[in-house]
Amino acid sequence: MSSSLQLSETDKKFLENLRCKPKGTRFHNWARTFTSRPAYFLAPECERDIIEIIQIAVRCGLSIKAIGSGHSPSDIACTDSIMLVMDKLRRVIAYDANACTLTVESGIRLHDLHQVLGQRNMALSDLCCISDQSIAGAIATATHGSGIGFGDLSSMITHLILIDGTGKRVECDQQNNMDLFNAARCSLGALGIITQVTIKCEPAFKLHAVQKPITLDEVISDIDGIARSAEHVRIWWFQYTEYASVWRANRTSMENKSPKGSFIRDRLYGHHILQLQLYKARFTPNDMPRLARKHFQRGFMNEKEWVGDSHRVFSYDCLLKQYVNEWAVPLDQASSALQQLRGWINGQSRESNGARVHFPIEVRFVQESNTWLSPAYRRTVCFISITMFRPYQKPVPYKEYWQAFEDIMRTHQGRPHWAKAYGMFYHDLQRAYPKFDDFVRMRETCDPHDVFVNNYIRRHILPPSQP
Repeated sequence: MSSSLQLSETDKKFLENLRCKPKGTRFHNWARTFTSRPAYFLAPECERDIIEIIQIAVRCGLSIKAIGSGHSPSDIACTDSIMLVMDKLRRVIAYDANACTLTVESGIRLHDLHQVLGQRNMALSDLCCISDQSIAGAIATATHGSGIGFGDLSSMITHLILIDGTGKRVECDQQNNMDLFNAARCSLGALGIITQVTIKCEPAFKLHAVQKPITLDEVISDIDGIARSAEHVRIWWFQYTEYASVWRANRTSMENKSPKGSFIRDRLYGHHILQLQLYKARFTPNDMPRLARKHFQRGFMNEKEWVGDSHRVFSYDCLLKQYVNEWAVPLDQASSALQQLRGWINGQSRESNGARVHFPIEVRFVQESNTWLSPAYRRTVCFISITMFRPYQKPVPYKEYWQAFEDIMRTHQGRPHWAKAYGMFYHDLQRAYPKFDDFVRMRETCDPHDVFVNNYIRRHILPPSQP
């Protein structure tokens, strides 16, 4: 890093004291699909550390990227300059039982947050399927669960503190610095380093979940009704079977009830044998339809029911590394989008050299939001997610599938999930997001020295004429 030559001895000593990983250590995202080699892995312990790091970066022309778990399946977290590991900023700052809010430092992981909330008889109202992320990482890309009456995680934030690209500490909420607040709740890390958030929660609750098979025709013909058939609904469509599995969950006072399962079915077959089968299918892709039917019959053909603490019922294992692409379309466009996607997949299956895709396709629902870059901005949406697994971390062909999927999503007013690797760029995003230009201007105000610009931000957020 040539800019490091500009560091004073004082600056070098300060950075070295915060270094948490050896020089030359590589960063990999969770799926190991993107990597970079930061010049510095730093672990700040307080806001003062972060402010000083930003001021050094401004003086020396360096850039900064803060990370949590690195779970995003894109290069959004990558940098070859300064990477901030936020794990030491995970303290509980305040708790308001009457308002049912909790203020925490931004580096706390969701699985630790569940424990902290449980100790105070509170819970998040909705949740994504995994809890490895930090709270700041989750809101940076508007991570979401599923429930047509519930917003994404960004919508649960009622107050936050941001250190901007000049080292200025700014507090914001819907009453103070409202525009910055609505930009920062899904900021892609482009506006600054979020150090604290206040989260609107609800009293702790249990969920009663029921999962049962349904035909894809039923899903397509009544997706609005299915989305509204429970407080939380998600769908897994198993391509090549014409079947889906619908998971519905509602708040309950019932006693805990474990789902019926077995190690052989859920772990041995559902993970280890499936991974081996997917690996073999790299060489015999025409096996994919048979594998999809077999997997559905073994794990999803029968009804399941269970009751448990909310965060446990929301979650499920995501064990295989994968490529993922996910877009949000308006709810009234979802049936058509799924119908077209089915047509493309089935058409490819009839061709001897056509694309063979992995299963399942996940469908979830999110309430409209006023966060500027939320894919649910001013519209209730259906998220459609496609996956190609990487058995034993080996590559699989996916680009043809990705292109067809994105073409279909675009024709249905789709917006990509920010954490994923997608093919929308500045002018596309300008058309898709009503507040995109406002966000770009906010970024220029908050980060006049481009301290928080990496390749991802440069590719998707900076105007094309800007280097």
